[in-house]
Amino acid sequence: MAYTSDDFLSAFQALLPRGPIWPRDPDSVQTKVLAALMPSWARLAERDENLLTDAFPAAPVELLPEWEASLGLPDPCAGESPTLQQRQMQVKARFVANGGQSVTYLTQFAALLGYTVTIDEFAPAIAGRLRAGEPANGAGWAFVWRVNLPGFTLTNFRAGDSAAGDALTVWGNAVVQCELERVAPAHTVVLFAQTAPFSNDYGGDID
Repeated sequence: MAYTSDDFLSAFQALLPRGPIWPRDPDSVQTKVLAALMPSWARLAERDENLLTDAFPAAPVELLPEWEASLGLPDPCAGESPTLQQRQMQVKARFVANGGQSVTYLTQFAALLGYTVTIDEFAPAIAGRLRAGEPANGAGWAFVWRVNLPGFTLTNFRAGDSAAGDALTVWGNAVVQCELERVAPAHTVVLFAQTAPFSNDYGGDID
């Protein structure tokens, strides 16, 4: 827990010499001068405490630029002024992601970015197994997968998670599309399909 201005004042006065010229009276000029200086120490203590949180990528603030630089961010796909939430989610997703090609892995990776998606896989048509009305996919379809996502995924301003100056609501799928294309296996082709008007679901964890 961070120390308050009063905590620092008490600690500072405890270090002073004893005697008539070193009063502890709250109404003394000396105490008032010291009290005016203590908020600076309290602010420094609060920021020092933030560093304990920022040492991990879940929701960094003070060290967010350093985390972004380490993970190849900021990403142009996020636009010119991404919100604090967007930046934090992208940092967490890139840090936690340890590689994978399964549908479960990719949907959980999208969830870390704040998007709820489903994924369809395709296969080439095989004689004797093709049903009436099914597409006669060629051999190349074995390497195609499709991401189904809402037309607009809303990220709303949230007290405690957003920063002053952030937009009240942001939307769009550019970030998840760029990130999934980045992590897609090199031999595959990823397609995107918008399936619903909007979503405001939030992330999850990668197993």
